[in-house]
Amino acid sequence: MEGASTQVESQSKGREAAESGNQQENIENQESVREPRSFKALLKALFMPKFRSRIIRTVIACFVTAIIYRYFLGDRNPCFACIGAVYGMGSQFQEGFHNGFNRFVGTFIGGLVVIPSYWLYLYDPFGIPQEIYLCLGVFFVMYINFILGANNAIQPGTVVYFVVLFTQPESGYVDYTIARIIDTGVGVFISLVLTMLRPTMIDREKGVELLTFVEAITESFKAWCYANKCGSLPQLDAEGRAAKREERKARYIQRHSA
Repeated sequence: MEGASTQVESQSKGREAAESGNQQENIENQESVREPRSFKALLKALFMPKFRSRIIRTVIACFVTAIIYRYFLGDRNPCFACIGAVYGMGSQFQEGFHNGFNRFVGTFIGGLVVIPSYWLYLYDPFGIPQEIYLCLGVFFVMYINFILGANNAIQPGTVVYFVVLFTQPESGYVDYTIARIIDTGVGVFISLVLTMLRPTMIDREKGVELLTFVEAITESFKAWCYANKCGSLPQLDAEGRAAKREERKARYIQRHSA
């Protein structure tokens, strides 16, 4: 009897060991099957992001800008206008206005400062080294932006400053600077108009459309001032967006019924 019980116990242990071995093998097989899937998902996340609407709208804005500059403005260089169009297109109207207006303000301030700085850097009067005039111009670009509260416009302002200072000949740097300021504003304006014609879901919830362009510009300017002070744009929840939509509609009706 003892031998039979021992044999039964050994058989049961053998079955348990075989079952545990099969379970371990199944787990390893499942992990080996999962690995390629997770690797593919990782590749997809890294190299194949979804085409978001902002990408499509930005491409359309650049296309429209390039077409206007080529066929309606005598094949004018659309470089700065396309840059302005990229800055002016955001995930919502307020964001596009914020980035685009910063780009325009920076270009405007940098352009105004670089015109006298170019002459000083080129001729270095009073025997002062060129590098001093170079740094003095950068100082004024930053300082004027700080005075205006446009802290985020410093980078585009210095970009225009250095581009004009180091790439343009003496004969045409003033005309070039003025043209680039205008081109930047045109590109930003084109993107904002396209956003109005095809507003995003958040903009539709706020009541942003072409008929409320003035109200949207006014509120976006206030948000721009707020963001320069606080570091971020004001955020609204669903109820806040609904209230803002009704407020904008009421102002629009009041203005056009008077």
